[in-house]
Amino acid sequence: MKSLTKIIVMRVFILFTILLSPFVATAADDLPEPRARDHRRVMYYVDDAGHERPVKSRTDWERRRRDVITGVEAAMGRLPDRSRLGPVRFEVVAGSRVETDKFTREKLRIDVGEGDPVPAWLMIPKGIKRRVPGIIALHQTNGQLGKDEVAGLAGSTNLHYGMELAERGYVVIAPDYPSLGEYTYNFEKDRYISGSMKGVWNHMRCVDLLCERTDVDPRRIGAVGHSLGGHNSMFLGLFDTRVKCIVSSCGWTPFHDYYGGDLKGWSGERYMPRIRELYGLDPNRVPWDYYEMVSAFAPRGFFSCSPVGDSNFAVAGVRKVMSVAGEVYKLHRCPERLQVSYPDSAHDFPPQVREESYRFLDEMLKQKPR
Repeated sequence: MKSLTKIIVMRVFILFTILLSPFVATAADDLPEPRARDHRRVMYYVDDAGHERPVKSRTDWERRRRDVITGVEAAMGRLPDRSRLGPVRFEVVAGSRVETDKFTREKLRIDVGEGDPVPAWLMIPKGIKRRVPGIIALHQTNGQLGKDEVAGLAGSTNLHYGMELAERGYVVIAPDYPSLGEYTYNFEKDRYISGSMKGVWNHMRCVDLLCERTDVDPRRIGAVGHSLGGHNSMFLGLFDTRVKCIVSSCGWTPFHDYYGGDLKGWSGERYMPRIRELYGLDPNRVPWDYYEMVSAFAPRGFFSCSPVGDSNFAVAGVRKVMSVAGEVYKLHRCPERLQVSYPDSAHDFPPQVREESYRFLDEMLKQKPR
């Protein structure tokens, strides 16, 4: 009799949980619509009465910046609460440690929460005598290569920027993106509205790990990536202001300039399904754009490698954004912290531009290269 009662109670509990869960998820993601509607204009904000006001001060800009984050979260889902996070737990994979002439490399499995271990390479320069800057290096869409390409173990030599920055004297962490490299992942069974927000969460935990290290200066953190890694370095930089310098190679163009406004590529499970589900793949309806995102990095450093022959991310759109975002950097009196290079190449991160971006990182993060 007692066992029968337990079964009935359990079934009622399960039914109640199933019925309630959609309402809980909706409430948790109940975000207001962004006030600013014209995402191609950035020097205005909307006041509490619904009136447009010109941005004349940094305080005005902060009102618009908060609105930018509201728009991004409307498409990506809300960033989960981070207020109760403890130190990052991780393990070093046995037998993974390798010594090179300039740095030590070892593989980590980082617990980002909910029993989800993220594989990552950690590269530590040899002979560190004081705290140095930390870099999170994010890889492109490359199947099973994942983080190995960034770490210089496989793939294109033009995308070995994680290894090159470690040789330059930075402590570098290079994680796998969900569903790529060694990171098996089921987007349908997680708590995130989008793969993009899952990426932001993982990458912020990687920044946490860098900041907890005694050989890293937590005030000097940078992010760099190519293609998928390029826009994920930007997404991370928007939400995590500890990232003082962002380098994005072939990672972005405004939505109207992406394949002529065809946003299917942005709506997959690794990205933002709401672009299809809520906004009908219409760039006019998406509640944010890169004009605002790049502007929101100010006064921190942002460097873009945007090749003229990039068939994924049209350079014409990048040029328009850099002009608009430049107004916000001028407001902060640091126009030199917004830079772009337009190499005569296809979707790539050529050597001369990588070196240019490394010098930019050195300047922004006060690093003397080896």
